[in-house]
Amino acid sequence: MNTKLTLSLKKSVIEKAKEYAKGNNQSLSQIVETYLEMITSENPKLGDDELDSIRGIIKLPKDFDLKKESRKDLNILQ
Repeated sequence: MNTKLTLSLKKSVIEKAKEYAKGNNQSLSQIVETYLEMITSENPKLGDDELDSIRGIIKLPKDFDLKKESRKDLNILQ
């Protein structure tokens, strides 16, 4: 069953996306659906084979706070 979705995007992005869809004989809905399926799958491919091959190698603790660790690095640089 299909469900309608409303998105708010920059006009220029929509225009380019429509051109891309037309040039690839697809609807914009098909492109968005394919992309969303791809990034939400169990093993998402995010567009860069080299990065995808190393994604997930490092296992961080569940309580790892990226913002907190990033601030520590910034404080060291000052």
